[in-house]
Amino acid sequence: MSASRNSLVEGTRMFQEAASASDAVRAQLQHDAAAIQGIGAQVRRLAPRTVITCARGSSDHAATFAKYLIETRAGVLTASAAPSVSSVYGVSQDLRGCLFIALSQSGRSPDLLASVAAAKTAGATILALCNSSDAPLVAAADLVIELRAGVETSVAATKSYLATLAGLLRMVAAWTQDAALTAALETLPAMMDLSWALDWSAALPLLESADHLYVVGRGLGLGAAQEVALKCKETCGLHAEAFSSAELRHGPYALSGPGFPALLFAQRDGTQAGVETLGRELAARGVPVLIAGADASGATPLPTIEALPEIAPLLLVQSAYRLIATLSVRRGFDPDHPAHLRKVTETV
Repeated sequence: MSASRNSLVEGTRMFQEAASASDAVRAQLQHDAAAIQGIGAQVRRLAPRTVITCARGSSDHAATFAKYLIETRAGVLTASAAPSVSSVYGVSQDLRGCLFIALSQSGRSPDLLASVAAAKTAGATILALCNSSDAPLVAAADLVIELRAGVETSVAATKSYLATLAGLLRMVAAWTQDAALTAALETLPAMMDLSWALDWSAALPLLESADHLYVVGRGLGLGAAQEVALKCKETCGLHAEAFSSAELRHGPYALSGPGFPALLFAQRDGTQAGVETLGRELAARGVPVLIAGADASGATPLPTIEALPEIAPLLLVQSAYRLIATLSVRRGFDPDHPAHLRKVTETV
């Protein structure tokens, strides 16, 4: 990439804010240790019969990660709330003994706040993860984890998303008293720095001219695939759809071919072999395949940092953000000003 184009990329707020995500996580880890342990203890005492997540946009992709993290680490059923049930339909539910996790960078979306109010009335304990300490969401919650990502001005959320994943990891580690996960979190900012420095430029020639893209993950990595697909759409004008590697084998598989590339993410757990198998099959059919976190013959590998499966999705997204900021400029877009979008989306 030319020096002038590289300067354009590095001058975008998306690039700068994504690059600073490790500092956001460092700031978070330096604060609230006792509070996080206290939240973990309260959740253990609650022993929730189920966990309900509520979010929109990138925060909802963090909620997907929360589902797999909580179900695999705490063994508690976790499902996503439909905000319209309360904000549009006005239906109340029995949420006694449930943990309701609301995730929002701004904490100001009307439908999210309506869902939180309805859940509290229905008996749920509200846990908020928010980047704005004075947000209405924070005031409405019983338990709060501050993201501490600082001001984020690019419409495309990056550091706040990664800080949300870090907050979820801290909460679940405290809840389950997981010493290995707690120890891994101490090394997370340094691993994020390494992931940011990885060279994913091998993906640029393929994606620069692509019209469509499948982004594939599974389990703990599905939320990462969802987040990367969204960023490709909003900042690169690239029609990208996220699927589980299992779901891609159904109807979406029919569209795959030489003109429909696939970006595959894997973490080193029981899902990795299936992602690798899918990568080999797609490549054998002539599909241009990019793969990160695994190996597949015929696919273009993207470098990754070895990490616990729970940590790996965060690192994959960190590397992908740099790629996407670069791709956006190469495709003639401004990643800081996606068409028709604004920073706080107020849905009802």
